[in-house]
Amino acid sequence: MAVDPGLLKVISSMNNLDDLNRFFEDIFTPAELDDISLRWKLLKDLHKGLTQRKIAEKYGISLCKITRGSKILKNKDSLVLEVLNSY
Repeated sequence: MAVDPGLLKVISSMNNLDDLNRFFEDIFTPAELDDISLRWKLLKDLHKGLTQRKIAEKYGISLCKITRGSKILKNKDSLVLEVLNSY
């Protein structure tokens, strides 16, 4: 399922982080925000070179949750990898 283009346009137009945070809090449940934040944290940790086992211990999650992030970062055409390289 693709993200609605209108939603992407709204998000990309927001320049104020406080407004963007409020918007996210309005449209996402706390659990969804936690999932998104966790995904970003583990991607950053993988990019820094932490092992999947260390990340699993750090966040108390299964290796299965980390495997997807690892696959994303192994793809040389990944936009996430490009973003993290310039982050």
